[in-house]
Amino acid sequence: MKSIIVNMVPEETCMALLEDGELEAVEVERSSHSHLVGNIYKGRVQNVLPGMQAAFVDIGTGKNAFLYIGDGLPHDTIKSMPQNTRIHIGQSLPIQIVKDAIGTKGPRATMHISLPGRNVVLMPTAAYIGMSRRIEDEEERARLHAIAERICPEGMGLIIRTVAAGQSEENLAADVRYLVRLWESILARYKLKSKGSSLLYRDADLLIRLVRDRFTADIDELVIDNQEAYQRVKNLVEAISPELVERIHYYDKKTPLFKAYHIEEEIDKLGAREVELKSGGFLVIDKTEALTVIDVNTGKYVGKTNLGDTVYQTNLEAAAEILKQIRLRDIGGIIIVDFIDMEKEEQKEELLTYMRSQVKHDRTKTNIVDITSLGLVEITRKKSRQNIESIVYSECPTCHGRGRIESPETVSIRISRDIRRMERKSHAREGYEIEVHETVAEELRQNQLMMNLAAEFGTDIKVTVVPGMHPENYTILQQS
Repeated sequence: MKSIIVNMVPEETCMALLEDGELEAVEVERSSHSHLVGNIYKGRVQNVLPGMQAAFVDIGTGKNAFLYIGDGLPHDTIKSMPQNTRIHIGQSLPIQIVKDAIGTKGPRATMHISLPGRNVVLMPTAAYIGMSRRIEDEEERARLHAIAERICPEGMGLIIRTVAAGQSEENLAADVRYLVRLWESILARYKLKSKGSSLLYRDADLLIRLVRDRFTADIDELVIDNQEAYQRVKNLVEAISPELVERIHYYDKKTPLFKAYHIEEEIDKLGAREVELKSGGFLVIDKTEALTVIDVNTGKYVGKTNLGDTVYQTNLEAAAEILKQIRLRDIGGIIIVDFIDMEKEEQKEELLTYMRSQVKHDRTKTNIVDITSLGLVEITRKKSRQNIESIVYSECPTCHGRGRIESPETVSIRISRDIRRMERKSHAREGYEIEVHETVAEELRQNQLMMNLAAEFGTDIKVTVVPGMHPENYTILQQS
C-alpha cells in the first residue's frame, strides 16, 4: 500500500511517501525560503566569463544565477529573444532555474525552458520528443510517441510523463493546449517587463507539485491535515484526475498526523551520521565539499557460514539501505561507497547489478558507475533542489562544521605557549588571570600545568571559568 502524508502549518509543508508503512521519500518546503527551481525570470547579464563559457545573470533574488553559454544560445523561433549568438553584459535573457542556490553558490540557470503539466512537459525552445523511462511497455510507448508527434506544436518539443500511460489523445492534447497558452503569457510578460530583472513565472508550490507529479493511480491514499489544503487538492484532482478524488482524505484527529503514521522518528534519524542495519552492521555517512562518502561496516554481524558470505550479505543489505538513504536525504552530486572488500568478481558484479535494478525506483536520475579494485562504488545523482539536511540543519556554532573541536589538553598547551610568549616581552609581577571553558579549567587543574608555569616564572596564575565560553576560546589577562 502506498500513501502520501502531508503535514501543513503556515510556516512549513512537509510531505512523506510511505510504502507498506516504510518511509520512501520526504520533502520539506518552508514559506521563509521557497525553492527557485522551475521559476522563469527575465534576467540581466552582469558578467561574462569566456574562459569558463559562462555568464552570471541577475534575477533579482540577491544571488546571480550561473548560466553556461552552451545552455544560453537563443532560439530562432522566439522573436522577443536577442538573436545574436554571443551573450554580452547588459543583455536581457529569459532563463529558467534548474538548480537551487546551495551554500555560497548561486542558482544554476538554463535557456532551454520546460513547462511541466500533468501528462506532458512542454519544451518551447527544443524541438524533440522524449518519454519517461518508467513507461516500459513497448506498444504503449509507440502509441504515446505517435500521439506526441500529432499534438506537438511546430518548433517545440514534448516529454511524455509516466502518468500519461493509458491516457487518451484528447487528455494529452488538452495538457499541451494549456501549456502553450502558459508559454504565450510568459512571452507576453517578457516583452512588457522593464529592462531590469523580474520574475515571469513561479513554479507551483510543494502541495500542487505533489498532486501534479506524484499522485498517480498507484497511490492508495493522500492524507492531509489542513482543511484549506485538503479542499484545494480535492478541487484540483477533480479537474485533472476525477477517478482519484475518493483517495483523498482529511485528517482531523487529536494525535499529530506524522506521529500517527510513525513518520516523526524516521525523519529525526535522517540527521544521524550512523545508520544501523537490521543484521547488526551499520553505515557511516560523511559529507564533504565535493562529494558524499558512505562507509559500510559489519558491526555485530558475524554471519553463519564463512567470511566471504558474511561480507557479501552485509554488502547486499547495505546497498539497499544506501539507496534508500540517498533517496530519503536527497543526496546529490558524487557519492562514493566504501563496501567491505569482496574477493569474488561475480559477487562484485551481482552487487552492481542489484544496485542498478533498485535505482530505477528513484525519481531523480541516478547512475551506478562502477566498482573499483578497492571495493569503492561510484554513484552520481542529479542535484537540483535544497535537500532536507540543508533546510532543517545549520552549521554547528561550536565546531563550525568540522565535527570535532580541539581537546582541552590542546587548548591548555596553547595557553601555556601564549603565557611564555607574553613573559618574554614583559614579566607579569602581579600574575595572570585566565578565563576558560569549564572543560579546559578541569584539564588545567588535573595536569597542574598552570602551577608549573607559575613556579617557572615566579608569578601567580588564576583560572576562572566563564559560562557559555566556546571550548576552544580563552582570555589571558596580564596583571601589572
